[in-house]
Amino acid sequence: METTARRHDIDWLRVIAIGLLLIYHVAIGFQSWGTMIGFIANKQPWASLWIPMTMLNVWRIPLLFFVSGMGVNFAIRKRDWKQLLKERAGRILLPFIFGIFFIVPVHVWIWQKYYHLPTGYAYGPGHLWFLGNIFAYVVILSPVFFYLKNHAEGKPARALKRALSHPLGLLPVAALFIAEVLIIQPRPFELYAMTWHGFFLGLLAFFTGFCFVFSGKPFWEMIFRWKWLFVAAAAALFVLRIAYFQQFAPNYLISIESNAWVLTAFAFGYRYLNRPGKALRYLSQAAYPVYIVHMIFLYLGSLLIFPLPVPVPLQFVLTLLFTLGGCLATYEFVIRRVGFLRPLFGLKGGRKAGMQAPAVG
Repeated sequence: METTARRHDIDWLRVIAIGLLLIYHVAIGFQSWGTMIGFIANKQPWASLWIPMTMLNVWRIPLLFFVSGMGVNFAIRKRDWKQLLKERAGRILLPFIFGIFFIVPVHVWIWQKYYHLPTGYAYGPGHLWFLGNIFAYVVILSPVFFYLKNHAEGKPARALKRALSHPLGLLPVAALFIAEVLIIQPRPFELYAMTWHGFFLGLLAFFTGFCFVFSGKPFWEMIFRWKWLFVAAAAALFVLRIAYFQQFAPNYLISIESNAWVLTAFAFGYRYLNRPGKALRYLSQAAYPVYIVHMIFLYLGSLLIFPLPVPVPLQFVLTLLFTLGGCLATYEFVIRRVGFLRPLFGLKGGRKAGMQAPAVG
């Protein structure tokens, strides 16, 4: 495997993906169907928000799965399989279990309070389902990953690198994702949480993300050369989905659109985001804890802001600022500074660890 210069673009894309997730979740509160998936929904919906939301929704979660697979590629460079499983158990499984019993029940209680339902302790994976999937993928795919690592010059590895250095090598990748939706037949495509579609789509994206990084510089140079094709394909399929199919396009077309958006993000990120900085250093540390706690502040913000007699767009902005501000303040003044809390939110233990740059993934 190639050694390794730090990939700041992948750090940035993870931060951006979690930021988009937060914005998307805030926007759900302004859709009339929000209550159907367990969100607090504003009595005054903002229907026009759905256009950018539906564009974002077909690739925001797949992007996180891709990036997570890339992170494992970096992680195994200095670890054996036992070390990887131990490290991932601490970083992913521990926050997942902690969140099920101590994070999710809090925002469920706020939801109960808002809708005047009997309040009580209710645990479950909630929005943390993603972490459970990621840990499962590490366990399932580790044998393949370590085989490629230990046989980096073998025929399978060289064939993989050769294929992914050419745009035609992306066709088998697209075929796998299309096969997944044709077999699973999700309704709708965007229903990822705790579904077989979400599990197998995530598995494919996680594995593919690993392979993209494993393939090295030729892959990244190739997707940058073809970046405008990815942009054009993604935009055209989005317009077709909205204008012709009224948002209900066949899943195989949505799958192609999703991957085109993801490749667009990787191509532009590779060239324009691969640079360090204080902001990235801080946000890379903060992103994971923010993801874990954001639903608490989103629901609390909804509880406090939705009843206010102000225009709906202003309510959206206020809810977003409240959620982001609450998450960052909790990270900065509590999670980051309290040593025993850090591992529960996926960070290295000890306050001094907060001054170190995080590992990619």
